[in-house]
Amino acid sequence: MLIVQKYGGSSVANAERIRRVARRVAGVRAEGHDVVVVVSAMGDTTDDLINLVQEITDNPPEREMDMLLSTGEQVSIALLAMAVKDLGYQVISLTGAQVGIMTDNVHTKAKILNVDTSRLQDELKQGKIIVVAGFQGVNSANDITTLGRGGSDTTAVALAVALKADLCEIYTDVDGVFTADPRVVPDAVKLAEISYDEMLELAHLGAGVLHPRSVELAMQYGLPLHVRSSFNHNLGTIVKEAGNMEKSLLVTGVAYDLDVAKIGLYNVYDKPGIAFKLFKALADENVNVDMIIQGAMRDDRNDIAFTCSQGDLKKALAVVERLQPELGSSGYTSDSGVAKVSIVGAGMASNPGVAAMMFEAISEQGINLEMISTSEIKISCVLKAEEVTKAVRALHRKFNLAGGTSSQGFC
Repeated sequence: MLIVQKYGGSSVANAERIRRVARRVAGVRAEGHDVVVVVSAMGDTTDDLINLVQEITDNPPEREMDMLLSTGEQVSIALLAMAVKDLGYQVISLTGAQVGIMTDNVHTKAKILNVDTSRLQDELKQGKIIVVAGFQGVNSANDITTLGRGGSDTTAVALAVALKADLCEIYTDVDGVFTADPRVVPDAVKLAEISYDEMLELAHLGAGVLHPRSVELAMQYGLPLHVRSSFNHNLGTIVKEAGNMEKSLLVTGVAYDLDVAKIGLYNVYDKPGIAFKLFKALADENVNVDMIIQGAMRDDRNDIAFTCSQGDLKKALAVVERLQPELGSSGYTSDSGVAKVSIVGAGMASNPGVAAMMFEAISEQGINLEMISTSEIKISCVLKAEEVTKAVRALHRKFNLAGGTSSQGFC
């Protein structure tokens, strides 16, 4: 049996935790299984490196950011390999490039194009435990690329798919997927299972337990994921195809995202091609746009508002400023003091009135909504960042998620 495991930064934050992970990995190998381990950077290493960059420059080249940030995982894999070796097992650590993870050329947000498994297969045949640096690959120019924050999840799933692994386990610092963030909602409930669709929505909406691209990849290839804690041996949450999973709850979980910035353009020309011009220019700068709202037309003009990550705000504003004459806008504004709160659930698709319940819960807290967007299984609202805790707790109560027994969830 081949098992791919991924350990997040908190799981390898110090020497003792690295030794604990090593014992866990060795235990799996002792049971006769082949093991490939994907590891993130230790603790707050990535944040520390970013802070160091900010002391150097306000405008770091993205290629050099990848060169810098990829070093964090290399420290982790070397230390973990040493700890496993001390337990008497054959082991080798490999970077993303050495593993053969090929990506596109988009620095800091690269996507995996292919995994050459020949090196991995050779090392496994020799009976070695393989420890792989998550979050990174190499492009056609042989430059190091990174997959974006949380990209180690994607590395693990990509390797599991490429190697046709029997199991992919994602180890983190929480026990699984919950109906809300337990740090915000103390009575949040851990769920046994969640569908790919629901987990994907929640991952995009701010649930930090899994990177969205890892869920997309797992769903594409039908690879179940087991999300569990590295600090105990409890069963976690299985992410899998919906199948006959129970859908008794209208709402599966509540998510929030503080990494949100809002941009609004006033009195934009109302004619064909204007939206294309704006959002094509943003895409060309690799700005990921989330919610888009266009106001009602008046005098052949309308307003357009959209959200992006705070990290993309500077690039997005540069695009908006450059396009002002072509868009005919009378001005624009931005706000990074906002957040997004969302509800997700497959049961919403066939039950009217869910949006009204959501808006009622938020209005009862005296919270004003600045933007709203919907899909079949989610509703998202933008509101002031300082209102997030009140909103999330109110929604969790409104939909009775603490008392639910459905097999779906959030983390």
